[in-house]
Amino acid sequence: MNTGEFALAEHPQVLLTPALGSCVGVAVWDAARRRGALAHVMLPTPQSTTVDGNPDRFASVALPRMVALLGEGAGLKRFVAKIAGGAAMFKGDTLMASIGDRNVEEVKRQLGLLKIPVLAEDTGGSHARTMEFHLDTGLVIVRSYLYGIREL
Repeated sequence: MNTGEFALAEHPQVLLTPALGSCVGVAVWDAARRRGALAHVMLPTPQSTTVDGNPDRFASVALPRMVALLGEGAGLKRFVAKIAGGAAMFKGDTLMASIGDRNVEEVKRQLGLLKIPVLAEDTGGSHARTMEFHLDTGLVIVRSYLYGIREL
């Protein structure tokens, strides 16, 4: 998976994100099917009705689409989510300073609209992280240079 994309898979695969700075990684898991999806969200919403490039970089576009694909043939009520990222990586730039917070806010809003509970998160701060999503157990391992390994 690349920046601004999402991937779907089932056990025994493990899904990985590229580095998450202000971006947010969103892991959605279906325990019954040991299947899941992982998104690398770059921005909350498109700024206009026309979207150039990859629309999956936006939380408001990627998450509903990803969940619809993951949910084919399944009940959405059994999905759960874990999220990481949303750091303040652009402290000197006032326009971009809050992008991490805005990404986290929109990810949670989209998951709320989809009625998918967020079971755990590792968000905020000013450090980059990566996510590793294990589809057999739903375990998400978050790695950061500053804080080491954290299990969600």
